[in-house]
Order: sequence, then structure tokens, then C-alpha cells
Amino acid sequence: MAEITYRNENGILIPNLEAPKNEKQIGKYGMMRKKFLKQNRRAIYSAMMLTGTLMEHLSEIDSMAREQVQSMVKKMAEAEGVTEKMKAENPQMWTGLMNNLKHSAEEVVLKQLIHS
Repeated sequence: MAEITYRNENGILIPNLEAPKNEKQIGKYGMMRKKFLKQNRRAIYSAMMLTGTLMEHLSEIDSMAREQVQSMVKKMAEAEGVTEKMKAENPQMWTGLMNNLKHSAEEVVLKQLIHS
């Protein structure tokens, strides 16, 4: 584990926390999770920063969220009868329905995975 350095602000020592330089990229859902942790679960966020596990966690959450959204959209599209035939015949309607399904799936994923 890396040595932690501190800065003095008004007589209080504040740790200099930086995310480790990492090759992993996080997407939309990883960024949303990071924002949630930083604003609502500060202790968990700080602990992950200190142990160097934050980026790995965010990458896992991002991947899981993307997979869940894709899976849910596919299942809901089948249940609603949104098909490739509809896409060819009425692309505007198909796009609107698919956008609605994606938003519904994202709402579920946000509640279950990102904001938990």
C-alpha cells in the first residue's frame, strides 16, 4: 500500500487522496456510481480510495450495469412485440419504443445497482 501524504488546512491534516493511475476506463454507469458514493457514501468512497480498489469497483459496476440494461431491454422488447420487422417498417416508432424500454431498464438498474 502506498504511503499517504497529508496537507495542512487551518491546522487540520487532510489526506491527499488521488485515484491511482489506471488503464481501466469507466463509462456512464461507473461515473454515476462514483458520484453516488462520493456524495452519499463518503466512508465507503474514502476507504476504496485508500485501498486502491475504487477504479476496479467502478469498472465492475459499469460492466454489470451495461449487461443488465442490455438484457432487460431485450426481454422487454420481446414481451412488448418490438421486432426487427417493426424497425424496418416504422423506424421512428421502433426508436421511440426502444428508447422507452431503455429508460425503464436504466431506472431499475439505477435503483438496484448504482444507488445501493
